Amino acid sequence: MALSILPTARAAWLTALAAPLAIVIAAAAPSAWVLAPAAGAALLVLVLLDGLVAGRMTDWKLDVPADAEVGEPLTIRVLAEFAGRASNSSPEVALEFDPRLGPAGTATLPLDFEAETASWQGSAILSPNRRGTARIGKLWFRWAGPLGLGARQVQRDVDEQIRIWPDLAPVRSPELQNYLRDAQFGLIARRIRGEGTQFEALSEYEPGMDRRRIDWKASARHTRLYARENESERNNQIVFAFDCGQAMCEPVDGLPRIDRAVTAALTASYVALKGGDRVALFGFARRPEVFTPFVADSRAFARLQSAAAGLDYHAEEPNFTLALATLTERLKRRSLVILFSDFTDPTAAEMMIESVGRLVKKHLVLFVTIEDSEIAALTAAEPATLNDLAMAVSADTLARQRALVLQRLRQMGVDIIEAPWDRIGYRLIDRYLNIKRSGAIG
Repeated sequence: MALSILPTARAAWLTALAAPLAIVIAAAAPSAWVLAPAAGAALLVLVLLDGLVAGRMTDWKLDVPADAEVGEPLTIRVLAEFAGRASNSSPEVALEFDPRLGPAGTATLPLDFEAETASWQGSAILSPNRRGTARIGKLWFRWAGPLGLGARQVQRDVDEQIRIWPDLAPVRSPELQNYLRDAQFGLIARRIRGEGTQFEALSEYEPGMDRRRIDWKASARHTRLYARENESERNNQIVFAFDCGQAMCEPVDGLPRIDRAVTAALTASYVALKGGDRVALFGFARRPEVFTPFVADSRAFARLQSAAAGLDYHAEEPNFTLALATLTERLKRRSLVILFSDFTDPTAAEMMIESVGRLVKKHLVLFVTIEDSEIAALTAAEPATLNDLAMAVSADTLARQRALVLQRLRQMGVDIIEAPWDRIGYRLIDRYLNIKRSGAIG
């Protein structure tokens, strides 16, 4: 604990206003120069006395949640009790915390008096910008005396830690829960039944059914039309692979691309588990870092969330050759590999294209990338200056190069999803369901 008495802003303004007055006195009456230092000494004494009678803090409390989600609001509350305070001004609290909780790493909040509890309370709303464990290190309480010239400041060392998890707001959203609500597998069951590859049952043909589903032999035996009900295969292996390299650590609308990708992947993995498939996560940068066992039950979804929280941020180029070769070696059966990645130019993407080409020979590959809204905005903007024109030309060149890389992947048989970050999750779910219905994984 460190206690100190400091001058307030009011004392600083009085000092600043007294300086010209001291110069005037010294010029008009040189013999009265002693008044200036005497006034300064008197102000200093007032500051000290004001700080001494400001009262003391008798108790305090920091209310911090143990867990938070990246990109979601996080509320930190501070409570304090004072004895002998005679000032009308509100106390203030300054916090020092990990930059994962906010870019500045600091926050200042006033405390308001709560009559019911006879205490002073305040709250700060932070927005975590990276996953991991964030620490709140120190607090500074400051409250002024009755004259507002001197203030007491107390430092408190704290060691509160907050675990920042991936954002699961889309998983908890009413839209997705309604999507999964009906029957055993909800809407998924209705979408995949009747269009898969595994025979489920015969049902009497009804108007509106696809005539290609009519079983003519069974219909001939029963002298009425019957249709085959098929069901898509379950127990498929789905691997969500994350490039954790430099390009994926670049922010998009305030959060790194990798965090946007993790949210989309966890949303889709939740749907896949509900649909009876097995899900694993794979993360890599210069070398493979995370490869979870396959999870087959939605009740074990927390394991995937915990593994995704451990995906680190790397300011380096990823090694696609090593990562995808390792993934191919560990997968013993044909799987759907959903690869989240990004690239800045065709040269940087060349190794990725070659490695994905080898992976697609054994597995079904879905490449997911976040649409670069900045490049799109620069390309669409009407240039007003030569500098704007140069930026638009450069952005158009990058967009064309990006389209060329994606086209090469399509030609190799890789499915592509390129969309804004807030649409990727549901685009991915739709594409997964279409692949599942077609039976292309097994």
